[in-house]
Amino acid sequence: MAPEKKKKKVFVLDTSVILYDHNSIDNFEENDIAIPITVLEELDNFKKGSDTKNFAAREFIRRLDELAGKHSLKEWIPLNGPGKGKVKVLLNGDKGNRTKNIFTENTADHKILSAALGLKDTEPEKRVVLITKDINLRVKAKSLELPSEDYETGKIREVSELYTGKKIVEGIDPKLINKLYKNSSVSWNEFFEEEPIKNQYFIFKSDSNSILAYYNGLDGFIHKIGKKTVYGITAKNAEQTFAIHSIMHQDVKLVSLTGLAGTGKTLIALASLLEQRRRFNQIYLSRPIVPLSNKDIGFLPGDIKSKINPYMEPLWDNLKFIQSHFKEKDKEFIAINEMLNSEKLVVNALAYIRGRSISNIGFIVDEAQNLTPHEIKTIITRAGDNTKIIFTGDIKQIDTPYLDAQSNGLSYLIDRFQNQNLYAHVNLEKGERSELANLANELL
Repeated sequence: MAPEKKKKKVFVLDTSVILYDHNSIDNFEENDIAIPITVLEELDNFKKGSDTKNFAAREFIRRLDELAGKHSLKEWIPLNGPGKGKVKVLLNGDKGNRTKNIFTENTADHKILSAALGLKDTEPEKRVVLITKDINLRVKAKSLELPSEDYETGKIREVSELYTGKKIVEGIDPKLINKLYKNSSVSWNEFFEEEPIKNQYFIFKSDSNSILAYYNGLDGFIHKIGKKTVYGITAKNAEQTFAIHSIMHQDVKLVSLTGLAGTGKTLIALASLLEQRRRFNQIYLSRPIVPLSNKDIGFLPGDIKSKINPYMEPLWDNLKFIQSHFKEKDKEFIAINEMLNSEKLVVNALAYIRGRSISNIGFIVDEAQNLTPHEIKTIITRAGDNTKIIFTGDIKQIDTPYLDAQSNGLSYLIDRFQNQNLYAHVNLEKGERSELANLANELL
């Protein structure tokens, strides 16, 4: 008996996929793509604004218009490029009104489900799969016997295997550690059989002593590292020492710091850039706005400054904490005020900084786990000469509905950039706020 012919796939895309990656229709190989018209209605609501999701909505609509040309999108239109499938817009619902009979509300999600089920009815020879970043919509689809999957492009495999930037190496010959202490640097092949990851940090331990070090891929040597104080902030553990070193290292242009709340990510990043303030024309300290209950900040009262101030408060807290290490007459205290007044130090929401030039800039992006891979790419690709970008965040504490530990931009960055000479990463493990905060992180 001849084997059953494999069904051709048709992927129905949800709005969340397009806002996550406006180029998503190019990432399904030779398979066809269907866009429910409800998705276009939702994109219409997103097209105005300066945020990345607004850009994504506009770009996708333009792309669909270019593909259609003078043709009707009710019919299958070939996607540009070899080995690509076709695309169309879905207008019809399912024949049996299954979503209407099952769900009490006629929401956009239910209309998308209805369109996908309708396609399944009219083209039974094809395997229809709903692609969405919305886990609840995937569950609803599966309850209707409609196959549904997450959008996998930009998603790392396993969070547990994500590069940490640090390695503890035990059983080292004490003489080799003493040699590193004395000479400050030793060729990597005296410690390892295979070349380490570039800019990876190490804690080398013997029975009698230990040392902190890192591998410089540019010169091929393991270099020792000592604790350093930056703008009044002294490292309290090995990971903070590594984080300070990575930001102070002038050959490293891109740094990511991860860790739980209270591990000192943002504080270390800010203090390290302030220590190097003469290297940069400006220092930007920024974070994405993740509005409460997914509402836009436009519904809040007041002008732009009063709207975004609540979201920026944690950044100001770090700045005030650094300043508290000095007396009002100290030059370091005065310097911070002067930098703020002259806008050499800028604290603002990420959406209001994106349009600026980032040459000769020290740029901290806090809460970067709430960014998509495309947003991370957009920021990095705009870096000019003498710019250092530091992303900080906790990949397990995500406030954006359609991102998770595997698909957020910070995880994607760490996975893709490791072993590059221009990049360093450190995962901070120890909370340093207080004994109470540490206990809460452990028990709650």
